[in-house]
Amino acid sequence: MTGLSKQTQEKLMTVSTATLTTVMFKRGLRNIFLQGVHRLRPGPNMVGIAYTLRYIPAREDLDHIESFADRTNAQRKGVEECPPGAVFVIDSRGDASAASAGCILAARLQARGCNGIVTDGGFRDTPEIAELKMPSYHSRPSAPTNLTKHHAVAVNDPIACGGVSVFPGDIIVGDNEGVVCIPQHMANEVSEEASEMTVFEDFVLEMVRQGASTFGLYPPTDPSIKDRFTAWRQAKGR
Repeated sequence: MTGLSKQTQEKLMTVSTATLTTVMFKRGLRNIFLQGVHRLRPGPNMVGIAYTLRYIPAREDLDHIESFADRTNAQRKGVEECPPGAVFVIDSRGDASAASAGCILAARLQARGCNGIVTDGGFRDTPEIAELKMPSYHSRPSAPTNLTKHHAVAVNDPIACGGVSVFPGDIIVGDNEGVVCIPQHMANEVSEEASEMTVFEDFVLEMVRQGASTFGLYPPTDPSIKDRFTAWRQAKGR
């Protein structure tokens, strides 16, 4: 996988999706937070390059149990080709009435070194998926096999997931609140600003917890705030 430096990845591992949405809003991007997508188990941030799977509605003459034996089956092919370090993002059209994937496929992605799996549909085997080290996000549990509602049609094409356009190679960041999609060409500058913003907001939060008013502090319109922040940052080693 190319397009994501180690430095950028490390910075994105330390910032929240809330901060990233603000940084992206300043650049005119308002629709980057995947709607209705929730993490199965809290943990460290998920960061990786998008590798996508697209579903269309199932059709009974095509989607039968024998179709899983076909090595060109887009779902199975995508799982076996998803590169290490990628996040496997599934367009399920927001339909969680059948599973987008289950624990066996999620475990295979983890074994391949993938950094996460995201769908705007549902997963089956959710207790087992939640036990994996790899972060996973979906809308709700769904036991029925994908064949009842989904036909896997394309791998690593542009998709929609949670109402957001996701292009192969976009940078996917997830935390315990949700998932955002960052255009690859903006990732370096966004990670830098988000990292700096996080440091300042940690300072602000500490001041507020100590009783400070937000007026003049957030945003920092009081001229003295800059010096106080600099001193705080030096003291904290940040």
